[in-house]
Amino acid sequence: MAKKEEKSQPGEELVKVNKWDGSAVKHALDDAVKTCLLGDRPQLKEQFGLVNTRLALCALAVGVAIMAHAWDFTHPFPQSRPVLLFSVLAYFALLGILTLHSSFREKGTFAVALQKDKERERLWEASSDMRKYDDKYLLTLSVRDSKNGKRREQSSNKSCAAFIDQNGIVLDNLVANEVNRLFNALAADKKDK
Repeated sequence: MAKKEEKSQPGEELVKVNKWDGSAVKHALDDAVKTCLLGDRPQLKEQFGLVNTRLALCALAVGVAIMAHAWDFTHPFPQSRPVLLFSVLAYFALLGILTLHSSFREKGTFAVALQKDKERERLWEASSDMRKYDDKYLLTLSVRDSKNGKRREQSSNKSCAAFIDQNGIVLDNLVANEVNRLFNALAADKKDK
């Protein structure tokens, strides 16, 4: 019985999502794009700077909250008033910085990769957006060249039905075609005038 089940499973794992759940569809497509972008290109090395910054801000906020709790436990309320006031203000300031970082720096970026060549380095970023109750999946691939510092980007705004079949299975080959099209358009060296 186990041998029949092993034979029926394909070589690659198919991702099936509830096609009416917009958030699940967006995350499944993001994962497919990231797999295609990083899996097919060994010259790209994933960078975790954005995630590490978010993690550090969250860790600082939790550390401030733990410090306030511990200080209040060892020194009951009337004595711990200044420390609690500082901790509350610091916690909300850190959460404000985290919100600004998520809203203005990350902007839906789910993959960052570094490409090192002999003469330059390129930083690749993939971001996406899918509005609530909308079927349009906006994929943006951008590259920043270390030589001139300019940033170029290509976008694709297609219906998520172009990448998912009727059963809710993500079609990796169609996602790969779109990612390759955007990547090749950006990888072509254009001379600036």
